[in-house]
Amino acid sequence: MANKTNCIRNGKKYYRLRVDLGRDSNGKRIRKTFYGVNKKDAENKLEKYKNGLNSGLTNDYDKLTLGNVCKLWLFEKVKNTIKPSTFERYEGIYRLYVKTSPLYPIKLKDLKSLDIQRYYNDLFNSGKSSSVIKNLNKLLKSFFNYCIDEGYIVRNYCIGKSITIPETSSVDENKKDDITVFTLDEQNQFINVIQNHRLKALFLLDLGTGLREGEIIGLKWNDIDFKNCTVSIKRAIKGVTLIEGNKRQYHLIEQTPKTKNSIRTIPFPENLVPILKKHKLQQKEEQIKAGAAYTKNDYIFCTELGLPIDPRNLRRSYERVLKKYNIPYKKFHSLRHTFATRLFENGVPLKTVQMLLGHSNINITANIYTHVMPPEKFKAIDKINSIFDMK
Repeated sequence: MANKTNCIRNGKKYYRLRVDLGRDSNGKRIRKTFYGVNKKDAENKLEKYKNGLNSGLTNDYDKLTLGNVCKLWLFEKVKNTIKPSTFERYEGIYRLYVKTSPLYPIKLKDLKSLDIQRYYNDLFNSGKSSSVIKNLNKLLKSFFNYCIDEGYIVRNYCIGKSITIPETSSVDENKKDDITVFTLDEQNQFINVIQNHRLKALFLLDLGTGLREGEIIGLKWNDIDFKNCTVSIKRAIKGVTLIEGNKRQYHLIEQTPKTKNSIRTIPFPENLVPILKKHKLQQKEEQIKAGAAYTKNDYIFCTELGLPIDPRNLRRSYERVLKKYNIPYKKFHSLRHTFATRLFENGVPLKTVQMLLGHSNINITANIYTHVMPPEKFKAIDKINSIFDMK
């Protein structure tokens, strides 16, 4: 049943069309009002709304804005299904690139691929990298899939050819060429200057295994098999900002490693056994000295009070060593890159390196380390030069 009348709204004359659309699943009567500059305009809006319902959309789809629904999806649907560190990353993307964006107030029913494309172009032109936009697009793609499942929209604009991600010139924006490793001389210098450092065992074990930062500070003594010289990676320590409403607080958390392949058991150099055992004795001395203030948690590498090492403090300690002994600065993650590079330089197969590093697939390993060893490429060509020797 429809009620058609002329009315004045905000000082202008409109044609108003009120329609009874039946009842929802809870038995509540569904009434909608459509305004138009004339009768035909109002009826067209009603027809468009009905078409949306016939396409599978919910009866309130015409009121939902991208920003409000995205916030509810992220904080109510997604938050408790992913790692806190992953949620922190998603929340950052939402806060920086959705909450304050021109997309936020747009009603989902009115959203067009051009709105998204224009926003991506504006971000790119303002200096944001392609990777930033790709991460935003990945978040929106998941969000729109949810909206489709809920009947809010009928298509996902972030899938297929609807959207083009602006690309950063011809240079790989991931800057694989900027991956830094220690030269053999720098590596030897680093090893020499940390001989009396409290975290000597940590630095050497990282050089000998290529563990990620969070993986090595998450190790516990029962993860070490001294007899077989293996270490099992089962957890990682991560510093994350936990978000509850408007409250944001930094915490150290223990979580599963980065990927399924990151949960692994790998060998470590046999000559590290006495170094690790000496470290264990030093740790026991620290425990005796701290007395009741010491927290027993079995971590191999911890503070002098037994607490997990904050990744930020580990990086600061590492950087102080480089600065003190005039070793060219490289990120802590460069210890991992150095380990992998030494393996390749000694002819270790790509697949083996992938498994040792815990990469989710072999392409990741190949994409990273083909860029850090250009001399190896030339050696490979030299090996087949004989094929073309026609003498």
